[in-house]
This record gives sequence, structure tokens and C-alpha cells, in this order.
Amino acid sequence: MPGEHIGIGALIAQLEDDFPDVTISKVRFLEAEGLVTPARTASGYRKFSPEDVERLRFVLSAQRDRFWPLKVIRERLDAIDRGLTFSDEGEALPAVDEPPAPAERLGPVPAAGRPLRLTAVELQHAADIDTDTFRELISYGLLPKNQEHFGQGDLGVARAAGALVATGIDVRHLRPFKSAAERELGLADHVLGQHALRGRAASSEGLDDDTVTRQVIEDCLELHVALLRRGLESGA
Repeated sequence: MPGEHIGIGALIAQLEDDFPDVTISKVRFLEAEGLVTPARTASGYRKFSPEDVERLRFVLSAQRDRFWPLKVIRERLDAIDRGLTFSDEGEALPAVDEPPAPAERLGPVPAAGRPLRLTAVELQHAADIDTDTFRELISYGLLPKNQEHFGQGDLGVARAAGALVATGIDVRHLRPFKSAAERELGLADHVLGQHALRGRAASSEGLDDDTVTRQVIEDCLELHVALLRRGLESGA
């Protein structure tokens, strides 16, 4: 059955065709090193999920085909767990909605769809911004302070801000964008706070609160674009 957890004997049976040298002791060693963390039954027996199996395939492939030490494998797995993929040259890339160049694969990649978590250096690299710009974005509140990891939304902000900075705009002049976004989110909350509108959304249209919020934000964005286009046309 798809998604079924298996014991260590069945795990070895799945892996041994591709990795004839794999043994129970080897799997236990990799577990002790923190590279795989199977579930345990009440009796203490290991149970491996499909994601655990693919993770072990990745580790065994990296050892056999790349001769990577465990430290490097652990770092690569940590990056994958944080939503990164890798280019053919081994460069870490954020796994965004628009996929990057074909990723390097050492057998199947561990569980996909993990939320993106970038370090400060990875965020700067992915957004193509320098350290000074990154620090200014934090200073002016466009990126969160005291953050160990940054998510997909932070990456979107950093990329968009970086593109504007590249045209010669100072980061301090981007603060109105943040203020406008906060006002629009406040407007969405206000709309949801109106009992009558919430009732119509729930009863007549079958929309939940999150859908209504998204619709308000999309309408705000559409108004922004319409006003900017009108301004450009008037100034033409």
C-alpha cells in the first residue's frame, strides 16, 4: 500500500538490488549519524517511511558515486530539507514555483515540497543582492530581524527589492511599499471583520476566510496596476 512503513528487513530487500553492500548494520550506523530517523513502534522496532527509503538511496548514492564524506552528505541533506535543490554544478538553488535548471540527482531526492528555509548567505545569493542591500532591507523592515532562516516570501521580497535597487533606487525609498502592503492587509482584516460580508462569503459563495483575504489582496493589486497604468498614460 502506498505510504506504508516497512521494517528494516523489507528496507534492505528494497535497496539491495541497487546497493548490494547495504546491510542492517550500515542502516543502523547511518541512523546513529542522524542521516535517517525512522519511526519506532511501541516495542522499539524501526519502521521506515517511503521518504526514509528515498533518503537512504540518496545517502548511499552519494557515498558510492561521489565518494562524499558523511559531513558533506549531512550538509546536502540539510539543504534539501530546507527546500533547496541543486544545479548540475552542485550549486544550491531555491526550489521555487518556476523550477530552476535541471537539478543534480543522486538517485531520488528526499521528500519534495518542504517549505523553503534559506540562510542569510543563501538568500543573498538566490536574490542576487549584496550584503549591504541585505542589511538595509532588514534595517528598513522589509526583511525580518534576528531571523536564522528566511522563507519563500522573504525571497520574493528580496528579489523584487534587489531589482529596484539595481535601477538606482535606495532601499529607504522602498519603505512606502511595506506600509502600503500593511494597510492592504489591514483592509482585508477589516473586510473579514464585517459579519454580513463574512456571512455572504460563507453561505452564498462557499468561500472561507483565507479565500476572501486573498481576493481582497488581489483586488488591491489590480487597483495598484490600474492606477500606475493611468498615470503612465496621462504622462505620455
